[in-house]
Amino acid sequence: MGKTKKITMKDQPILQPHKIGDLSLPNRAIMAPMTRSRAVNDENAPTDLHVEYYTQRATAGLIITEGAQVSKQAVGYIHTAGIHSKAQVEGWKKVTKSVHDAGGRIFIQLWHVGRMSHPDFHDGDLPVAPSAINPHAQSYTPEGFKDTVTPKAMTLEEIKITVNDFKQAAKNAVEAGFDGVEIHSSNGYLFHQFFSSFSNKRDDQYGGSIENRARFFFEVLDAVKQVIPQNRIGARFNPSLHGTFGMEVVEDTIPTFDYVIERLEKEYDLSYIHLSEPFTDVSDVDYAEEHIAKRYRPKYSGTLMINTGFTKDTANKVIENGDADLVAFGKLYISNPDLVGRFKENIPTAEWDANTFYSQGPEGYIDYEAKTRDLIPTS
Repeated sequence: MGKTKKITMKDQPILQPHKIGDLSLPNRAIMAPMTRSRAVNDENAPTDLHVEYYTQRATAGLIITEGAQVSKQAVGYIHTAGIHSKAQVEGWKKVTKSVHDAGGRIFIQLWHVGRMSHPDFHDGDLPVAPSAINPHAQSYTPEGFKDTVTPKAMTLEEIKITVNDFKQAAKNAVEAGFDGVEIHSSNGYLFHQFFSSFSNKRDDQYGGSIENRARFFFEVLDAVKQVIPQNRIGARFNPSLHGTFGMEVVEDTIPTFDYVIERLEKEYDLSYIHLSEPFTDVSDVDYAEEHIAKRYRPKYSGTLMINTGFTKDTANKVIENGDADLVAFGKLYISNPDLVGRFKENIPTAEWDANTFYSQGPEGYIDYEAKTRDLIPTS
């Protein structure tokens, strides 16, 4: 009887190197972008807590920061660090220098929440969206979670301004020392709102057809690539998001994402596309796609990153099966700053404390313990 082969450190696909554009990653375990609400200052600028938090996790193949708003209008959650002011750029410079000194690589996620914001962030003015449709969700305001309101439909001039906001944010990211940027086109935020005919009822060049609903995203991408190479730009999508963040899957939802990703395949040379498996059970949802990586791997020959609920074993399997090149871990990276080392040494992962996900201060942020030798980098 043959012996079962023991998977060694070297055998694990998640621990193998990979190249995105001209950037070499030592492993394929990516730190996913996660809102943590620690920028507790008038400037919404990163602090020394951010420096420590990201540096602790510098052994990730790549860190993708929390979503950073590209303008004051883009904000929708309290204490989130932006990338549109001088103070914010200076704060992020400390983060990128520390991560690089520790041997890490770091992209920043560029973010505009659109209708998921609240008037409390805008001196009473309405948040903006493709159409005046309330997502019936909640926004995390300075006074706690509040119900969203009916937003204001963006004018053509406001769309043009927002395109420039993303371009300037990308320019700021370069100044701050980031290795690249990820455009947050997912999870019910602004670009996702434009993609979906459920939330986009416009009758101009940004509404109606699939091509029109995708136009805003591609205009932003074309603007961003003027200031940073395409192979240092990633984009995140959540095609089967349903019943949360104000989104529903409808008949043309998946065809819209097919169009976007097929166009990225044909016309662009991005660093990666970052896809989410469904956040909720969509097995009984008409028109939804249950298996996102499997659907889009044949459509996209560049680097494909996948996330949502992966473990070491399922991550190794999805890469081994060829359905993805990289796996992004969210909550596991909150409670396991040494996640790569735990994978290497087969050490069980620690549990996270959901009560501290969005609290302010070091608890549940920089105080999770490392159990492996090679992991918390020292500056």
